[in-house]
Amino acid sequence: MDRRSLIKNAGIAGVLAAGVAPAVHAQAAIRWRLASSFPKSLDTIYGGAEVFANAVKAMSGGKFEISVHAGGELMPPFGVVDGVQAGTVEMCHTVPYYFYGKNPAFALGSAIPFGLNARQMTAWMRHGNGRKLMNELYAKYNMVSFAGGNTGTQMGGWFRKEIKSVADFKGMKMRLGGGLVGEVMQKLGAVPQSIPGGEIYQALEKGTIDAAEWVGPYDDQKLGFNKVAPFYYYPGWWEGGPEVDFFINQKAFDALSPENKAIVDAASALAATDMLSKYDALNPTALKQLVAAKTKVLPFSQAVLEASFKASQEVFAANDAKSPEWKKIYADMRAFQRDQVSWFRYAENRFDNFMATQKL
Repeated sequence: MDRRSLIKNAGIAGVLAAGVAPAVHAQAAIRWRLASSFPKSLDTIYGGAEVFANAVKAMSGGKFEISVHAGGELMPPFGVVDGVQAGTVEMCHTVPYYFYGKNPAFALGSAIPFGLNARQMTAWMRHGNGRKLMNELYAKYNMVSFAGGNTGTQMGGWFRKEIKSVADFKGMKMRLGGGLVGEVMQKLGAVPQSIPGGEIYQALEKGTIDAAEWVGPYDDQKLGFNKVAPFYYYPGWWEGGPEVDFFINQKAFDALSPENKAIVDAASALAATDMLSKYDALNPTALKQLVAAKTKVLPFSQAVLEASFKASQEVFAANDAKSPEWKKIYADMRAFQRDQVSWFRYAENRFDNFMATQKL
């Protein structure tokens, strides 16, 4: 080969190398770990993280993989936010109100007593100021959030005795999902307990607690609560449409390519939709089975709901005074909710209420 051919071929090789190297780099494999707050036995709420991880892997052609770890496997169920903040894991799947103790405003990213329903929560997050305001808060903890599911309006929990009046809450030890509703229930006389989902049954069975709430019929039946507490109340007025979230370490997210960031966004939307639709599909059959097994399904009285609403307003006012983040986000959420309630009372509520009276 003559000198000119050698130089020519070397030049082509250089061009090819320059073009190929960035592409190879962009397709380098990514391996993340996700810490869940939930037990693996719950295919609904824990399963949301698996739906997300499977979608990320499929959309990336297997080049972006996320291993999902049940609550307690890598860290305690309520320690996952600390893990993400510190970078111990790249991300977690949890309910923001579990971390009310860090800042009351965390609860607004999921559910507050007498707050938004599932559709309204999604609307506020995606087309209102919800996601923007919550991510401003989470940035202080080195995290960014994405929707990771919703349960729809939850049930009010399992009780060893009937709740005939507000006085029946006095001294009752009740497992509750977040510090905010715990503060409200304290005003009603209850003694709130914070217990991970996988440990509730044993606490009820042993009498360590007198009542407990989790989610709704499908999950509650799988966890066996009807075997140890006969009275099942509704609605869960503290969880009208609780959002479950993915929290991602900010540095890890920033390191992703634009394509992979888009994949995370798309996969989270899929997981969020899948979880809510799964609960809606599975809860009716589970409720019928619970009733057939002699569960007493009862509504909270109007007096209990009104007392709970009043107590909630008192807690909200206290949070306004102690957390500027709460005050800002809560005001925005309530303004959004006022318009939502006004709209829903027309077409949506009228249709639902009519259909509830018809024989299908």
